[in-house]
Amino acid sequence: MQLTIQKVVPHPLRAAITANSSDIWMQQHRFSKGQRIAVIAPSGKGKTTFFHLLNGIRTDYDGTITWGDRDLRWMDSDELSKLRAMYIGTVFQDLRLLSQLTVWENLELKRGITNTITPEKMQQMLHQLGIAEKKDSPCRTLSYGEQQRVAIIRALLQPFDWLLLDEPFSHLDHLNIEKAVMLILEMAQKHQAGILITSLEDNDYFQYHQKLYL
Repeated sequence: MQLTIQKVVPHPLRAAITANSSDIWMQQHRFSKGQRIAVIAPSGKGKTTFFHLLNGIRTDYDGTITWGDRDLRWMDSDELSKLRAMYIGTVFQDLRLLSQLTVWENLELKRGITNTITPEKMQQMLHQLGIAEKKDSPCRTLSYGEQQRVAIIRALLQPFDWLLLDEPFSHLDHLNIEKAVMLILEMAQKHQAGILITSLEDNDYFQYHQKLYL
């Protein structure tokens, strides 16, 4: 599924965008499935706003965002649900885990939507990211870095054409970043999927087709 962005301007950022140049806002891009794109900017420049727009969570913008041949702004709730369940895996910056549920319960809620990943594979993912011993722990008891790893696994428990990652490694050390990158690449290659990641600064987590500065 192709992602097309045309002349997008979030309403709350209009004044700041007008005063500054950007590789995203007010520009036109066409990203193809399989590409790896980095969006780089310091805090407060709209990275999370951009992700919310791509997910259809916010509609307060001018311009168009198109997934495939469908304008995101005009998708109804059923179409948005299908898009998120079948084509877009997302790691939000605020993670959006259910804190009262265990790690396994959080993951099983997502896995059960499409049943494209077996429980055995999910257990293997937990081992790969070094949190298998936490599977029966409530998410509220985990460190933020451990919660990030749970959120990364959760995003991979579905079919996807694109993986959207909003500062997914901000609380991970180099070793755990390497483990997470390896798992992400394994699953992205399985689905021949694109990766779009935001970051505070330049990085080489993946071999990028483009680096864009917000």
